[in-house]
Amino acid sequence: MKVHIGSDHAGLEFKNRIVKHLESKGHTVVDHGPHSFDPLDDYPVFCIPTAQAVANEPGSFGIVLGGSGNGEQIAANKVKGVRAALVWSKEIAKLAREHNDANVISLGGRMHDESLCLELVDIFLATPFTGDERHVRRIGLISNYEEGGKI
Repeated sequence: MKVHIGSDHAGLEFKNRIVKHLESKGHTVVDHGPHSFDPLDDYPVFCIPTAQAVANEPGSFGIVLGGSGNGEQIAANKVKGVRAALVWSKEIAKLAREHNDANVISLGGRMHDESLCLELVDIFLATPFTGDERHVRRIGLISNYEEGGKI
């Protein structure tokens, strides 16, 4: 599976651990940065290219992270074709995929310990979209709005 990842300074160390974790499981990971610590960097510079890569490569997934994950999720969701979910529990990681067909997971590196975050990523990546009609319909409504500004 191909996974794109980006963060900010608050998520840098944890991003690097996620990359190693995913590579150890055989995933192909594209790191969109940052690659060095800069306490003044701006998460949109890294999270938007991560989301663009996911949108441009159907079937791939993305991970964005920072201190809380909130801004990173907002930035990723500005990219057409991206459904980024802020995930904070195992159940939400699963539902984001099953019900929303989310293709990007957003995590708050300062909100959880490493083992839980890695587990959330694993659950997210392993959970398929159900394809249930009601979920397809709802995602379609979002896509219609994204395309033409109408629901």
